[in-house]
Amino acid sequence: MSSPTIDIRYVARLARLALTDNEIERFGAQLSDLLAHVEALADLDLETVPATAQVIESRNVARDDAVAPGLDREVVLSQAPQRQGPFFRVPRILAEDR
Repeated sequence: MSSPTIDIRYVARLARLALTDNEIERFGAQLSDLLAHVEALADLDLETVPATAQVIESRNVARDDAVAPGLDREVVLSQAPQRQGPFFRVPRILAEDR
C-alpha cells in the first residue's frame, strides 16, 4: 500500500493532496520501484568515475549584440497602452503595500 520507508498518506497530507486509496496504492508502488533503482545505483563501483557538476556538457551559445534594421522605437511605443519615457510601462506584479 505504501513504500516501506515513506508513508504515502503522510506525505500527501503534508503536500495537501487529497489522494484516493487507488492513487496511494499506485504511487506507493511507483515510489518503491524508484527507491529500488536508487538502491541499485548505490551498489555501483564509482571509485574510478570523476565527479561532475553536469551530466551533459554545458556550453554558452552567444552572439554579438548588433543593431539590426527593423521596427522604429517611436512607432512601436506610440502603439503601447502605456509608456514611460522610452520604455513600455506594465502593471506591477508584486503589491506595493508591504
